[in-house]
Amino acid sequence: MTNLKAQIAETVAALEPRLKTPPRIGIILGTGLGGLAKEIDAHITIPYQEIPHFVYSTVEGHAGILHAGTLAGKPVVAMQGRFHYYEGYSMKEITYPVRVMKALGVQVLLISNACGCVNPLYKAGDLMIIEDHINLLGNNPLIGVNDNELGPRFPDMSEPYSHRLIEIAEQVAMRENIKVHRGTFLAVTGPNLETRAEYRMCRTLGADVVGMSTVPEILVANHCGLESFGMSIVTDEGFADCLKPANIKEILHNAAAAEPKMTRIMKGLIATI
Repeated sequence: MTNLKAQIAETVAALEPRLKTPPRIGIILGTGLGGLAKEIDAHITIPYQEIPHFVYSTVEGHAGILHAGTLAGKPVVAMQGRFHYYEGYSMKEITYPVRVMKALGVQVLLISNACGCVNPLYKAGDLMIIEDHINLLGNNPLIGVNDNELGPRFPDMSEPYSHRLIEIAEQVAMRENIKVHRGTFLAVTGPNLETRAEYRMCRTLGADVVGMSTVPEILVANHCGLESFGMSIVTDEGFADCLKPANIKEILHNAAAAEPKMTRIMKGLIATI
């Protein structure tokens, strides 16, 4: 048994007795987006500090709590707060919870994040369903010796975000009369926001939004065979020709204001799958 598999087994052994039902859907909630956790019924809350081999969330807006229960009638496990590369963690530490979710029985992974837009048709407060991504993190959680029992050496990435789940989410959004975009997410390390030249570069490369998360988890989710879905809340605008200084309070406010719309789409999606 590899060290990673041994760690996963230890974490699962600690969590399974505390979960009433094996989860089938895993959820990762990003900056300021923890409200969906309040919608979980009959749920158990477990601080990350109590989970073997989990690291801690150090970022404002990330509570650092694992929730388990039912949402829209489906058994779920949800991370209220994720880990980021810029916090100093390794890629394997950042993505470890995805491995644990898989081992607990999760089949579908839903991810949310806050991001800045570079597409001039977007504005702060908008929602974007992630159709594809660009990895500019300069690292990859799959680098190193591969364990074939966890996933293939060269995982296919022709459909990193499930077309099936995207179509369902768009149908839910239409039914709920919620405007959503569909676009490409570009991941950078952070923690600084981008310069004018960097925002121009992101747009030139074909990105619609830019953020500091999500891609590592999606890479591991695809590696271990999870069907994946991602949604971004646009919290700030990265338009190079009229760029304003970053305001973290405003970013968190925009995330909180748009969160109810995202929650309705996520709940509708979960109810359908």
